[in-house]
Amino acid sequence: MSNLNKLDFTALEVSGRNYLKWVQDVKLHLTAKNLRPAIEEATDKPVGEAEKATAMIFIRRHIHDALQTEYLAEEDPRALWVALADRFDHQKDIFLPEARHDWQHLRFQDFKSVNEYNSEVCRIRSLLKFCNETLTEEDLLEKTYSTFSASNIVLQQQYRAQKFTKFSDLISVLLLAEKQNQLLMKNHQARPTGATDYDDGTRAMTGGSRNAFVELPACVIMVGIWVKDMTDGRKLDVMSLVSEDQHED
Repeated sequence: MSNLNKLDFTALEVSGRNYLKWVQDVKLHLTAKNLRPAIEEATDKPVGEAEKATAMIFIRRHIHDALQTEYLAEEDPRALWVALADRFDHQKDIFLPEARHDWQHLRFQDFKSVNEYNSEVCRIRSLLKFCNETLTEEDLLEKTYSTFSASNIVLQQQYRAQKFTKFSDLISVLLLAEKQNQLLMKNHQARPTGATDYDDGTRAMTGGSRNAFVELPACVIMVGIWVKDMTDGRKLDVMSLVSEDQHED
């Protein structure tokens, strides 16, 4: 649509596919503008003509051009609201089987990231709620636990043992674990195992020889280390030990 950049949210499509979300958007915006009574049943406090006109302009601007033409003769926002509801409210009956199917086949192990899984859960949960079906926190937690990958059975048991009561708390822990794993992999891939930025310094300390510390783990950095000779209690400088080893060679 040509005026898409001027809209507050996506306009109602001709097919009504986005009707449920559109209804919520319209209600929220009209409430913020103090125009919500214009689309509700008559109350003791009548709605002024100016408010009705403003609400009508807002609604018409957020429906497809074809719908604008079809309901061109409609001048009352309440009447237009009811007409659109009669036409598209059956979308609940259409979306409900789809939402149930998506929920039944949802598996945590099928998603590449925790965020993708969480987004899909929120989408399905919202759709079911629109269709007057509610997923409890226990439902969401059990769905997540029971669809871990088979290779993560122990990990799943550990999360279950934490006895989370809120799905959002479990997701927060999973997101933190995912981020830590990503940082671990980045550190691992930064350079091959055994490689270190301290090679030049080590060679300088050992007189150019790299064999002096060959038995030490790559992550160990020896700076000013003193070792104790357990035979006679003497303290020896580690550099002296290295020097002696080289003379023996």
